[in-house]
Amino acid sequence: MNYILFDGPSRNNLLPFTFTRPVADIRVGILTIREKWEFYLKTTTTTVTEDYLSDKYPMVEMDENVMVNASYLPNLELVEMIRDLKANQAIFKDEDVIAFFTKEAQDDIDFQDYEAIEFAEDIIKIENTWDIFSKNGEAIQEDFTLITKEKTSQSIPASNNIIAPQNIFIEEGAKLEFTTLNASKGPIYIGKNAEIMEGAIIRGPLALCENAVVKLGAKIYGPTTLGLSSKVGGEINNSVIFDNSNKGHDGFLGNSVVGEWCNLGADTNNSNLKNNYAEVRLWDYQTEGFAKTGLQFCGLMMGDHSKCSINTMFNTGTVIGVSANIFGSGFPRNFVPSFSWGGNSGFTTYLTKKAFEVADVVMARRKIEFSDQDKVILEHVFEETKKYRRE
Repeated sequence: MNYILFDGPSRNNLLPFTFTRPVADIRVGILTIREKWEFYLKTTTTTVTEDYLSDKYPMVEMDENVMVNASYLPNLELVEMIRDLKANQAIFKDEDVIAFFTKEAQDDIDFQDYEAIEFAEDIIKIENTWDIFSKNGEAIQEDFTLITKEKTSQSIPASNNIIAPQNIFIEEGAKLEFTTLNASKGPIYIGKNAEIMEGAIIRGPLALCENAVVKLGAKIYGPTTLGLSSKVGGEINNSVIFDNSNKGHDGFLGNSVVGEWCNLGADTNNSNLKNNYAEVRLWDYQTEGFAKTGLQFCGLMMGDHSKCSINTMFNTGTVIGVSANIFGSGFPRNFVPSFSWGGNSGFTTYLTKKAFEVADVVMARRKIEFSDQDKVILEHVFEETKKYRRE
């Protein structure tokens, strides 16, 4: 069977992260949502997403296809139901479509013609940006169970101070000496060739992905995910950092999500709790205003390729778009549009020519090409977000 992951109605709620990727390629837990589905289904998947993303994330359609809503994280019960789908059958959770069987070139789907199958079990759904960190503990636990089953961890070097070693899994090539790892509150996964430097103190749940680095004396308490080749230091609490991003120095990051190719300058700090302990509001791209989250703790949402200088301070519930460059004293406002350059004293437009020069250099350091496809995506984001910038 051919499986296609589609963005679904949650796509706009997950901006700015879905400006530059399909919903399926969000990392939550240890794996991306796509990697989770492919692990369960034992096959590759393709994507239905926005047109401007489709060259980089194409769809492969066959005579018979199962379409899967990428906002839902797979579990064994759901995957079994999906494997059993027949023509004109669809799986629903309440009124939300999880998956359905369709034919090639069947563009207009009328679900009234489908046999509705209700999925009654509990399931994790990523439908808002803050779900990425607030549901990350459940996702880490599920991924840990999934990918370590019938595998043997590398041994833990004797120099480390360990609590609950049965909840720690170390992949081949990982390095850690003279650290403190406490897995009593949740699992700690240390990916292939990852490194935890001396003096780091970690309390799980933690997902340290392949080639990621935790620097000297860092303090990390979960649930936290550090993506592929990310580098982190200082204090981190209940946050998700996507691949190839750096928070390399002291400073606090809490209840936050940081996209790919971001860099937080030394002593960058974010607030994750309002002084009056009130509910946090976040910028909503659909209503173009600030919306309730239902959360008391919520920090920073930073889109791909954004950067901030040393000593940057972010207020509670700050949303930063794609390719923003933030510097200067004081707090920038709680919503910084994509391709903005400046800080508390005001912003100008960060032109794509300059942004692309930086992206090319940053990505080349990791031996990854800043491709023409990447440029097209960012150019589209630049135009789409122009209305938010004060020229």
